[in-house]
Amino acid sequence: MREERDNQIRRTARILEIIQQIASAPRYWTRRRLAEYHQISERMIQKDLELIRLRLGLTIKTEGDGYYFLRLPQLPATLFSFSEAIALLSAARAAQAMPGVNSTELAVAITRLESIFPQEIRPILKETLDHLPRSAVKTHRQTMLTLFYRAYFEQKQILMTYQTQTESDGKQRVVEPYFILPYGRSWHVVAYDHLRQDVLQFKLDRVLEAELLDTHYQRPQNFDIDEYLGDTWGLMRGAAGETEAVELLFDETAGRWVSEEHWHKSQVIEQNDDGSFRARFWVGVTPEMVSWILYYGARVRVIEPEWLRGKVMEEHRKAG
Repeated sequence: MREERDNQIRRTARILEIIQQIASAPRYWTRRRLAEYHQISERMIQKDLELIRLRLGLTIKTEGDGYYFLRLPQLPATLFSFSEAIALLSAARAAQAMPGVNSTELAVAITRLESIFPQEIRPILKETLDHLPRSAVKTHRQTMLTLFYRAYFEQKQILMTYQTQTESDGKQRVVEPYFILPYGRSWHVVAYDHLRQDVLQFKLDRVLEAELLDTHYQRPQNFDIDEYLGDTWGLMRGAAGETEAVELLFDETAGRWVSEEHWHKSQVIEQNDDGSFRARFWVGVTPEMVSWILYYGARVRVIEPEWLRGKVMEEHRKAG
């Protein structure tokens, strides 16, 4: 019964994401692309699309290219498009689970944001978002997250004082947020940095002060977060090695856990006849990936590359 319920929650979340994907990039998402992205069959994607048509009443069209909505619900008295509102609501609800985000103000904002959606959309939003955790502490992160999201949606620059790992006082810089995402137990912002004149990653917890400027900016339409992060594992782009084939062998218990999650865009995970699971990646290995492998202890064995197998064995010896 629990497994059936979990599967339903996952499907509901997937449907919500499909709506956002098609709304954000009309005529791009084909049935095949959606199936590859969500790692399910095209037949299952077709069933999801039918549910969107029949249950939610959204007319989806395709003319030999990707899907698009004939008409999206109008959101009254908001500055957001339909897809932006879904993204913001999802992020706000996820934020409640992060350390540093917890307040009556955020709860009220979420309630108001939920209320702007048409009546037929609300049940599927509630079904998905109600299963996100809601506990967190510390106010600095909440303040910064709210400010950076405002800058993102209003497309206004931010003047911030940012402390790197090698600086004690921090340095002022003007940034233009391109993407905001949770990672591990913190939040990261991918933004254009006027100081370095490059697109960089910033950890919100290292922002000492920040001010929203009146200067607007234009996000590049061709900016793609997956392309920016590349083939690395996690967010540590600078710490990644050359992209290479990585093959891991998990026992049945750990393999089931691993196979249920999306870890990297290149992953291929298959179950062997003996119950074990073989996971293959084409990835730039980072310290994050090594830590992830170490977490599974004796339940995983590195098949290739040889240097990574040696690295994992060495770390186990140090820990022992």
